[in-house]
Amino acid sequence: MDTSCLCPSVSYWRQQFVTVMGFTQKKRMSRTSWTGSSSSVKPKCRSLQHESFSRTSREFYTGHLGSKAFLKRLNYFHLLLSVDSGIPAMVDLAAMRDAVAKHGVDPSLVNPKCPTDLIVDHSLQIDYSKCAIQNTPNPGGGDGPSQNQGPSRSAPSRPLPRGGSHCGGQRGTCSKAAACSDPLASPGQPPASVQQIENTPLLCPFHLKPWCSKAFKNVNVVPPDVGAVHQVNLEYLSRVVQVRGGFIYPDSVVGTDSHTTMINGLGILGWGVGGIESEAVMLGQPVSLTLPQVVGCKLVGSINPLTTSIDIVLGITKHLRQAGIAGKFVEFFGPGVSQLSAPDRTTIANMCPEYNATVSFFPVDQVTIKHFKKTNFTQEKLELLESYMRAVKLFRCFDDPSEDPQYSEVIEINLSSIVPYVSGPKRPQDRVAVCSMKEDFQSCLDEKVGFKGFHISKEKQETRVPFLHCGREYQLAHGSVVIAAVISCTNNCNPAVMLTAGLMAKKAVEAGLVVKPYIRTSLAPGSGMVTHYLSTSGVLPYFSQLGFEVIGYGCATCIGNTAPLPEAVVDAIKQGDLVACGVLSGNRHFEGRLCDCVRANYLASPPLVVAYAIAGTVGINFEKEPLGVTSEGKEVYLRDIWPSREEVQQTEEDMVISSIFKDKGNTFWNNIDCPESILFPWDHKSTYIRSPCFFSKLSKEVPPPQSIENAHALLFLGDKVTTDHISPAGSIARVSAAAKYLQSKRLTPREFNSYGARRGNDAVMTRGTFASIKLQNRFIGKSGPKTLHIPSGQTLDVFEAAERYQRDGIHLIILAGKDYGSGNSRDWVAKGPYLLGVRAVIAESFEKLHKNQLVGMGIMPLEFLPGQNADSLELNGKERFTITLPESLSPRQQLNVNTSQGKSFIVTALFDTEMDIILFQHGGLLRYVARTFL
Repeated sequence: MDTSCLCPSVSYWRQQFVTVMGFTQKKRMSRTSWTGSSSSVKPKCRSLQHESFSRTSREFYTGHLGSKAFLKRLNYFHLLLSVDSGIPAMVDLAAMRDAVAKHGVDPSLVNPKCPTDLIVDHSLQIDYSKCAIQNTPNPGGGDGPSQNQGPSRSAPSRPLPRGGSHCGGQRGTCSKAAACSDPLASPGQPPASVQQIENTPLLCPFHLKPWCSKAFKNVNVVPPDVGAVHQVNLEYLSRVVQVRGGFIYPDSVVGTDSHTTMINGLGILGWGVGGIESEAVMLGQPVSLTLPQVVGCKLVGSINPLTTSIDIVLGITKHLRQAGIAGKFVEFFGPGVSQLSAPDRTTIANMCPEYNATVSFFPVDQVTIKHFKKTNFTQEKLELLESYMRAVKLFRCFDDPSEDPQYSEVIEINLSSIVPYVSGPKRPQDRVAVCSMKEDFQSCLDEKVGFKGFHISKEKQETRVPFLHCGREYQLAHGSVVIAAVISCTNNCNPAVMLTAGLMAKKAVEAGLVVKPYIRTSLAPGSGMVTHYLSTSGVLPYFSQLGFEVIGYGCATCIGNTAPLPEAVVDAIKQGDLVACGVLSGNRHFEGRLCDCVRANYLASPPLVVAYAIAGTVGINFEKEPLGVTSEGKEVYLRDIWPSREEVQQTEEDMVISSIFKDKGNTFWNNIDCPESILFPWDHKSTYIRSPCFFSKLSKEVPPPQSIENAHALLFLGDKVTTDHISPAGSIARVSAAAKYLQSKRLTPREFNSYGARRGNDAVMTRGTFASIKLQNRFIGKSGPKTLHIPSGQTLDVFEAAERYQRDGIHLIILAGKDYGSGNSRDWVAKGPYLLGVRAVIAESFEKLHKNQLVGMGIMPLEFLPGQNADSLELNGKERFTITLPESLSPRQQLNVNTSQGKSFIVTALFDTEMDIILFQHGGLLRYVARTFL
């Protein structure tokens, strides 16, 4: 197909990019930022001949990025919002409408300017798990009784609500129960054991949807039971090329989900942004990206048959983390790329945040085209896709070295050297070869408490604690698995990995192996598509027999929303001070995230999650020790039930077909009644949705810069403070400040729900800021959500101390070490400190995305000079700090910090662009955007 009459050439777009953005082509790998905006400027020419151009890495991405940089000016962004970030964003927009309306401005002007998809299925809270499944203990390789047992009985068709036997209680929900219904309930019937928490039928987060889609333009809400953000994007929204207004241009996406970068595996440029940045995108504000260096990752060698894409992911992650490629683009090339399926590539592309790259990109090739033939792409779309990508030199043949671009740097990885790994027990970067797992866990018990060690004395390492569960006696020891979750993460987009786990489960059940019933097993596929092919391939019943029931579609165990462990298990862990383990097929984990009594957590591929669940312990050598023993006394090893690569690929080819990509809908969802007003009808009794105070005392004029005078340090933190520490996403502790607030609203502890469920309530989220039980505050000397109120010398909850400081008119700062703000992107990690009164964070280094979020909320990120930190400057944190601001700031300006004890030091204000300074001067992005309407 001749596309020259349909789209401008890449050279043309690059020329416009140079003209509009001031990019200097003569500078190789220029660090100049490009910015897209909501301007309505359109090019005059639509039919230009294509020009070929040298495919150096700079020009490749100048063409790819440059074209989109200019097209962003035409509002061609595609924005994805997870419900966790989407609900706060919609709440903020609703509050912004109220604010501008008070100034006599038409509130309907506050409206998303680009296509925005809000995906409801993202966060799941597991209310029950593996109910009434009559699993019998599994001998061999674990901790249960030694008698031989046969296969377990199948699970019942419907789980029983907790309250009887060992099943947990059903948490309450909103009064419009069907919208949040039990997926197993019969049509037209209410879900079982639903209990109303509060009478707010229109204000349940899920019921915010009808008002949002009707009141806001360009908002599309994908209803429940379709899939998580990245799955919906991969399966239904991705196009590789977009056609609009007579133009053809490369598809691109920004999203609030940490897995947005998965889309780069399909040749679509995409990256993640925080909730605050997403609101900027929605409102047509500039989006800035420094044109990065492009690192080529050359893949060679053949893949080991037992190596999954997850193993390849972790192997590549290790190499690239050591290579020091922070802030750069990584593009994969070389003959090894052709061995990777499209799902393999999306799984690998997802991990780029773990080695601090902006993007891990796989160009379009024949494997990509073959993948889209399985989806809902028509032949016409496929022809257009391939012809366009070839015409603009964005199509690649990896077996032809002559097509390899020139890169700033090349890193070579031999795929044959990668063996199965897990990651843990506390950090995702700590990889352990599966063959060395038993020895490594033993060393973790021996080592001092740190990033890996637990420091268990030798005499206590053999501790075994018996307990009763469902009338049977079991034993727990160090290394016992108590949580095993195949969750809605990167793995579930990969049919090969999930089918490997399913086929292994089938072989395990047929061999007579089972999972102990006290282990909290769960299966949360990324979308209904996964359930479909697991069902049609015949492996889903075997998952169920091992206790891996489908609990829904969204993030669950990975963000701390696991079902409560049986009390007998919790008591046994505490009694023996045991290092119990969780194993999950995610891409992130931190100590205490799954459950505060589960100290060791490992990331593993789905089949290894199943394997460790069967074994019942991480202290096993799969090569030498059996998973279990059959009723006939036969030992079964992992190699006996691991399916071959050929078997998996054949099943994938037969089952992953175009029919599973058909659109889905939710009739009940579409028929929910909702308000018709432009302004949102706030219910002041609601504890889920509340109008935030970001726009209080909003004036038309921009206030002058205000220096920080005589500030106290709210917290004195060390290295590796994660977003989990800053803004917990799990359950609300009963003794927390957030719990006290909810109790004041006459809610009982069982009605607290989670921080994730209450992200639309600033009162809860502010009280939840720095409420992590794992927060290490040097003022206190032990972990916990406490701090020192310096004037009084009292130890208080962080919120209570901040509240007292604000009442006394005292400015606040935070002192921290290296990598402040690493982890998942969350808007409340910046909103929370802002509402606590924090004006600046002084740290040795920042995670880039979190640094941007701080700027977006008007908080100054200040960096110690190289080689300096709080200890080298002999700061104890109890000083008062004064930071004088000049009348005009400039990017990366150095500022003086003076303390009440006479010390002075210099910090760098991490404002990278003039736009950063503007946002700071306005008091944050939200106030800046609101002023544009006044």
